[in-house]
Amino acid sequence: MVEVSGGKPIWTLGLMSGTSMDGIDAALILTDGETIAEFGPSLFVPYTGEYRAQMQTANLLVPEMPTDVLREPARWPGELRRLAESAVEVHLGAIAALGGAPELIGFHGQTVTHRPGEGFTLQLGDGAAVAWGAGVTTVWDFRSADMAAGGQGAPLAPFYHHALARRAGLAGPVVFLNLGGVANLTWVGDAMVAPEAPGALLAFDTGPANAMVDDFVVTRTGAAFYRDGAMAAAGQVDDELLDQVSSSEFLSTPPPKSLDRNDFTRILDAVAGRSDVDGAATLTAFSAACVARAVPHLPASPTRWLVCGGGRKNTTLMRMLAERLAAPVEPVEAVGLDGDMAEAQAFAYLAVRVQRGLPTSAPGTTGCSEPVCGGRIAVP
Repeated sequence: MVEVSGGKPIWTLGLMSGTSMDGIDAALILTDGETIAEFGPSLFVPYTGEYRAQMQTANLLVPEMPTDVLREPARWPGELRRLAESAVEVHLGAIAALGGAPELIGFHGQTVTHRPGEGFTLQLGDGAAVAWGAGVTTVWDFRSADMAAGGQGAPLAPFYHHALARRAGLAGPVVFLNLGGVANLTWVGDAMVAPEAPGALLAFDTGPANAMVDDFVVTRTGAAFYRDGAMAAAGQVDDELLDQVSSSEFLSTPPPKSLDRNDFTRILDAVAGRSDVDGAATLTAFSAACVARAVPHLPASPTRWLVCGGGRKNTTLMRMLAERLAAPVEPVEAVGLDGDMAEAQAFAYLAVRVQRGLPTSAPGTTGCSEPVCGGRIAVP
C-alpha cells in the first residue's frame, strides 16, 4: 500500500450510490483515515429518469444471472455492459458538479447484486476509468477483499461511524442506524479504542428500509421514490401479516449477516392485495420491526439511536422505530452530523485508510477472519 505522508489529513471525495438506486451522493472530507479534521461541500446528483429505468431493468435482470457469469464481464448481456459504462459517466458527472480539488477519490459504484452466501458482490463501475477520467487517484472495489477473508462484504461504514462517535464526543454505547434501501446498524461500544479492536464495534444488516416500500409506491403510483411517510400514515398495518413475515429466519440469525435489496421481495407479493395506504403502512412497519428484532443481538443496550439515510425523513418510519426501541431515536443531525452524506463521507474516509494500509473491516463488522484492508488503488 502507498503510505500517505505522515498520516497528514487530505481532502478526499467519497462517492456513494446505494441500494435505493436514486442517485449519487458526493462529499468531500478532510481526513487522515483515523480522525475527521473537517467536513467539506457535498451534493446529491439524482439519476435521470432514463438512467433510473435502466437501473430498474438491471434490478430485474441481474438476480436471474448465475454468479459464474457475473464474475466475467465478457459474458454479460449488452445492456449490463452498457450500464457499467454509464455508471462511470454519471459518477464523473457528479465529480465535476461538486468541483473542488480532491487529492483522492473513494468510489463505491452501484450495487446491483449482493450474494454473501456465494462470496460475491457486484458494484457497477470501473475505478480505473474513474481515476483516468477525473485525473485523481481512486480507491475502489472495497468489498472483495473482505469477502475473500470470509466476511460478508457489508456493512462497510462502521469504521467511519466509530470516527464520528469520537468526533461528536458520544458517551455510552450508541447505535448508528442507516436507513437506505437496506437498513444496517453499527453498535459503537463505550471504549473508544481502535475500530478493529475486539468489542469496539458490532455491525450488520437488519432488513429492508426503503427499498420495498419504494418499489411498492413506484408500482402503485409511478412516483420515483417514497420518503415522507404520508401514505403509510394514512393506512392500517396488517398485524397478522406483519407477525408472519417477522418470523423470517434472517431476523433471528445472529450476526454477521448482510442482505441484497431483493431478499425480501416475497413480502411485496404478500401485500399485493392490500390498498395503497395499507400496503405502505405494513411495509413500513416491517422495516421498523426488523430493526427492533436486531436489539437482542447487541452486546449492550444503546443509550440512543442516531439515524442517517433517506429513511430518517420518513416520519412514519421514525415514529414506528421510536415506539419499538427503548432509547431515543434521532436523526444524526441531533449531534451535528449530515444524515444525507454519511455513506459518501464514509467511502472517502475508507479510501484514505486503504491508501495508508489501515483496516477497513473487522470480524465484528463483517465477520471476516481478521481485520482486512479492502480496496484497490487506481492511479490515473
